[in-house]
Amino acid sequence: MASAAISTPFFVFIIFLSVSWHACKALEPFSCDQKDETTTNLALCNVKLPIKDRVSDLIGRLTLAEKVGLLVNNAAAVPKVGMKGYEWWSEALHGVSNVGPGTKFGGAFPAATSFPQVITTAASFNATLWEAIGRVVSDEGRAMYNGGMAGLTYWSPNVNIFRDPRWGRGQETPGEDPLVVGKYAASYVRGLQGNDGDRLKVAACCKHFTAYDLDNWNGVDRFHFNAKVSKQDMEDTFDIPFKMCVKEGKVASVMCSYNQVNGVPTCADPNLLRKTIRTQWGHNGYIVSDCDSVGVYYNTQHYTSTPEEAAADAIKAGLDLDCGPFLGAHTEDAVKRGLINEVDINGALVNTLTVQMRLGMFDGEPSGQPYGNLGPSHVCTQAHHQLALEAARQGIVLLKNDGPSLPLSPRRHPTVAVIGPNSNVTLTMIGNYAGVACRYTTPLQGIGSYARTIHKQGCADVGCISDKLFEEAISAAKQADATVLVVGLDQSVEAEFRDRAGLLLPGRQQDLISKVAMASKGPAILVLMSGGPIDVSFAKNDPKIQAILWAGYPGQAGGAAIADVLFGTTNPGGKLPMTWYPQEYLTNLPMTEMSMRSNPSTNYPGRTYRFYKDKPVYPFGYGITYTTFTHKIATAPTLISVPLDGHRRGNATLSRKAIRVTHTRCNNLRLGIEVDIKNVGSKDGSHTLLVYSAPPEGNKWAPHRQLVGFEKVQVAAGKEERVGVNIHVCKHMSVVDRSGIRRIPMGQHSLHIGDVKHSISLQATVLGVIKS
Repeated sequence: MASAAISTPFFVFIIFLSVSWHACKALEPFSCDQKDETTTNLALCNVKLPIKDRVSDLIGRLTLAEKVGLLVNNAAAVPKVGMKGYEWWSEALHGVSNVGPGTKFGGAFPAATSFPQVITTAASFNATLWEAIGRVVSDEGRAMYNGGMAGLTYWSPNVNIFRDPRWGRGQETPGEDPLVVGKYAASYVRGLQGNDGDRLKVAACCKHFTAYDLDNWNGVDRFHFNAKVSKQDMEDTFDIPFKMCVKEGKVASVMCSYNQVNGVPTCADPNLLRKTIRTQWGHNGYIVSDCDSVGVYYNTQHYTSTPEEAAADAIKAGLDLDCGPFLGAHTEDAVKRGLINEVDINGALVNTLTVQMRLGMFDGEPSGQPYGNLGPSHVCTQAHHQLALEAARQGIVLLKNDGPSLPLSPRRHPTVAVIGPNSNVTLTMIGNYAGVACRYTTPLQGIGSYARTIHKQGCADVGCISDKLFEEAISAAKQADATVLVVGLDQSVEAEFRDRAGLLLPGRQQDLISKVAMASKGPAILVLMSGGPIDVSFAKNDPKIQAILWAGYPGQAGGAAIADVLFGTTNPGGKLPMTWYPQEYLTNLPMTEMSMRSNPSTNYPGRTYRFYKDKPVYPFGYGITYTTFTHKIATAPTLISVPLDGHRRGNATLSRKAIRVTHTRCNNLRLGIEVDIKNVGSKDGSHTLLVYSAPPEGNKWAPHRQLVGFEKVQVAAGKEERVGVNIHVCKHMSVVDRSGIRRIPMGQHSLHIGDVKHSISLQATVLGVIKS
């Protein structure tokens, strides 16, 4: 294996810490602990009662001041009912993180498994993998909670659409496609929260609701930005992942964002919080603000005249918890001024305390509960490391392979020059919102397990402002049998509150790559680390650069995964979860313009593969392998009857041959297809089946095409696998008109699967009569 073996002393250390932790753990009473005689007989501690009754009993015992103390992330203790203070703010974007005060590393928990950054994991298009990562992260989070080092409420995942390629936080997202992002959200959340009925393993949170995808660009920051979003784009793009997270993932929490949407701060908008999340989508958890969002809309956006009005607006809008001190400081005065009633505060506490009850936080000592056995020996395990390695392998995307030049061979390429500012990095590989990784395998170490290496950075860092290290890098390339350049970005270029200025490689990286490739004795391979897309047209078109890999930010085992792909131990199967645009794409594209659709009259190019018409550097869904797959549709209908509600058969319903989704009987309206995928090459490989749909011609509302289904399948060389895809017609074959109304176009829809196309006619049926 290319991965570095875990050392015996590390395992001994973990075992020692585990024994010490069980022997010496503090015995401070938990809420409703049997050792606390003052609380064990209270109804709120009676696990046989329904949770709603326990919550009602608890709230009834609190004073107004005590209730207000529970509205903030660092919730105050209430000793009279056995409640300890609780820190709500923990993060677990791609592993338990030390961002936020709720989680600490040290003692028996020096580290946690750091999986690839989300954008990389999304490139696997493997929902089973996404859920498996969530399960591991929640195991480690529960273990750390049991040891007093973490909370149980994790404000992850980030399910905003990667709308603009410059966004510094795009790396945290599953990419640009609403279906992929929503599927990731539901899968990861299920992995985190578990499947034990109403009980939660940990509580996840989908953020940042909504239309949040600008941090700091051209003098506009997220604290001042008013996102002007059409009803069409809200329904068609921005809301989809959050809706899937709530309805399919059953997420315990949703976080509102800093920005305003159409002039109203999201955390003060009852249409977004109460009407959409709570009522329309049926959210039964809590809603939390992004950190200090309430303070931001009072102090920075000047949305209200007084702090008491700001606090009242938030709670009345449906906010249950403030990450920050604002509600704690001003809510009691808001009640005294008559701006809000105590019953409104009770409603917020019902939502937060219910989640805590579902987590078992009022069931006494954790060791006696489900998951109470988890401890240090369940963190940084070999199995977890192996999953991190597999996730990195599945997320790597092969963009170019002339020759083919890859895979490399230890026999033909016994000496490899490893060059570039990201060639021997550790922290860069884990991206942002990461914790303390269990260990690292750098690209240099990974390649070194296959071949002798000559290492020269070429640039001091990704900024690459000087060429003084170029000559020694060029010299190394002249000596070696192959050259691997590991370049790209890091958090100094793209990060929270740091949007990119452009899409090119920073500084003189392009110059380094071209000169080293020109001098290379053997094949020159380019490996890119980044969260966002990069315009590498120069490398795509340079015959001296034989292959290009994108590794994203591949996590703690990233270097091993990169080497496994380079040397063919792994056949790459990743696909790009976002479009890679040319630099000139940005010419008429302010980040502040939220429209998804193109506008030819202003040369506005449109956003994402669904609406951008020009030629990208690499398209969404692109990725090649070391083998060849063919597609053949085995079974698929040619006609789907769309049943209309009997009361909705008038001309208005059928106007323009597009039926309102709300006028159809949608629940069981599905389109099932089966595809035979054959591996006609000589290597086993994993294949991502992407199914796109294009609506009937002439529909001005619709995307050019949109992803309606995807599946991951392993196919051995020379073998064939049949894969089924079940497409929900109302969700995925519909389009959204300019008024934000979702409609199903009647007529010929075209399914695209690789090079194969299949036409399906959708026809309305009213009382058994087919309407055209």
